[in-house]
Amino acid sequence: MANVNSKLPPAPGFIKVSSDSLPQLSAQQRATLIRKGNELYNQGKLAEAQRVFITARYGDGLVRLGEQYHKQRKPLEAFRMFWQAGDNARSEAMIEKMAGVVRHWLQE
Repeated sequence: MANVNSKLPPAPGFIKVSSDSLPQLSAQQRATLIRKGNELYNQGKLAEAQRVFITARYGDGLVRLGEQYHKQRKPLEAFRMFWQAGDNARSEAMIEKMAGVVRHWLQE
């Protein structure tokens, strides 16, 4: 009997992605993926572009996605993209903001 849950999309939230779990790509494969990811991004298909950029380990694309998610008021997704891109300045700024929100809640 097949597992019904295996056909469901993953639950929203953080998905652990390590560099060990990503395939090793040649320079040509990576360039092709990045072009495809940019094409998807320009079409507004952000979720698909995100998967491609993560697979290709394309930091600039992940930062652009983070900025787009930030504009859409999706701060956790924005943070996740900045974190995966290795953009420490943006990640740390968002951590400070989140810590400030928690501090405010605790004071109430």
